[in-house]
This record gives sequence, structure tokens and C-alpha cells, in this order.
Amino acid sequence: MSDVITDEGIREAVREAYGDIARRFVEDAAEGTARASCCGPSQAQVVVEDTVEASCCGPSQAQVAAEGAAQRTSCCALSEAVTESGSKNYATRFYSVEELTELPDTVTDVSLGCGNPTAIAELRPGEVVLDLGSGGGIDCFLAAKKVGPEGKVIGLDMTLEMVKLARRNAKQVGATNVEFRYGEMEEIPLPDGSVDVIISNCVINLSPDKPNVFRDAHRVLKPGGRLAVTDVVATAPLPDKVKKDLALHAACVAGAAQIEEVRSMLEEAGFTHIRIRPVDGSKEIVREWAPGKNIEDFLLSASIEALKP
Repeated sequence: MSDVITDEGIREAVREAYGDIARRFVEDAAEGTARASCCGPSQAQVVVEDTVEASCCGPSQAQVAAEGAAQRTSCCALSEAVTESGSKNYATRFYSVEELTELPDTVTDVSLGCGNPTAIAELRPGEVVLDLGSGGGIDCFLAAKKVGPEGKVIGLDMTLEMVKLARRNAKQVGATNVEFRYGEMEEIPLPDGSVDVIISNCVINLSPDKPNVFRDAHRVLKPGGRLAVTDVVATAPLPDKVKKDLALHAACVAGAAQIEEVRSMLEEAGFTHIRIRPVDGSKEIVREWAPGKNIEDFLLSASIEALKP
């Protein structure tokens, strides 16, 4: 098997990893609903978009690449330790107890980030917020409280199962000013200048085309709009064995760009007032994502802020 990593291979690995996580929650929550046949339409296919085709026939590239991997722990994939101890305990590393109290387990147990973007975004009532890679919706629901009923939050995710889970969660928490859409952050399905703030939590590193993510983020922001994300960045070049590991791409490790590369991409996209700062306790957090691989030697979690003039 070739060790060449393609952009589509990375996207498939990401979809597979997070689709598996979301599917587990959706299927467990569905009362009296049998699991979809391998060769029949999936629940996400039926519920989310009639025009989007989903299939699980045959092993995905991510499945093939991940075979034999004993652990897939990361900021973006729940580890066995987190699952056993309850991921609300994990989530409290980044969120306050007050923020988590009213959220159900189907939200907090899919808290797969590496920070709390709503804590740095300085959200105001009435603003329109876009969350790139919204997952189960935790940051969307927290943002919705801050922008109030006169504001709006849009969650965007490239995984159909995550969109379905997030929509189910929105009904459960009664979030009427939040909507979830299926799409990719390299081609955001929103008009130019339609968003006040963009947040994201440990997701941009997953894109094989980060410059285009930042360019399209700049496009949809209004003049004076803000980017406030938390993400994994590299402090040194990643080893080749890490960069060639699809499972580590899906685990928010192998796709991390170096700090100055991130700054350069933001500048080239047109952003100004760029600030990149480490998240407190980052080394300890990163160490848990891939035990024994010493990834804390070249990775950290950071808050990334920028403005559109």
C-alpha cells in the first residue's frame, strides 16, 4: 500500500472518525430504530439532505489506514479514559461548570475540542456567529446564549452524522437561534459579508487546504468581523512518520501547521491584528492525545484571533 497521503484521503479519514463518534450517539438515542443496512440508505442520508448521497459499502481509506492502531485518542476523538470517567470531566478543562450544567450528555460527551473559542470571541447580543466544524454543537449552544434571541449561530460540519446529532441536540436544549448545515469550510455555503464572528474548536488543523479555509472565512465575514478559534499548532516540523499517518491526521495531530505558517496564511487571506497564544496547560493536554508518541515535543493548543479590516 502506498504511503502517499492525498487530500481526499485526509478528508475521508476525518469523515470516518467523526462519523463513527456521532453515529454511536445517534443510534443509541434512536428509540425503536434499527441500524441502517450497510448497503441501504443511512439515517443521515435520509434526514439531513435528500441531495447528498451517503454509503458505507466497502472499507474506507480511513478504516484501512487505522487498522492495527491500538489507540486513537486526541483532542478530537474521545479516549477510553475520557469515556469511562465521563467527558463532562474532560470538558471542564476548557469550559466552566456553569457553562456545562444545562447541556445534555449528547452535547458534552461529543466535546472534542482543544479550548473554548466562546471565551475569547467577546460575543455580543445580536451578532451572527459561524462555527466551523461544529460537531455536536457545544460551542454553538454557548454562543447562542451570548448573542441572544436577536442573534444567530450557524454550525457548519462536513460529517452528515454530526449534523444530524447536532440538530437533535438543538431540539433537546431548545436552541431556537441555532441552525446546523452540512458543508466544507474550504467552501463555506454562506454569502459574502454575512457573518460577524467565526469560531472553531480544533478543526482547521484537519483541513488539507488551510489557506482556502482562511480565505473563505475572510470572505464571509463582514468588514470589522472577527476570527476567534482554538486549534492545534506545531512548534517544530512534524516527523515524516507522523505526517504520513492518516489516523493521526484524523486525531488533530498530523495536520497541524507551524505557528508562523498560520500567521502567514491569515495575513495572505487579508486578516490583521493577528494574535496566536498558547492555551494554559497545553503540553499536558496534548500528551494525552497520542500516548507514547511524544507529540507534546512539537505540538500545542493555541487561541488564534484576527480581524477583517
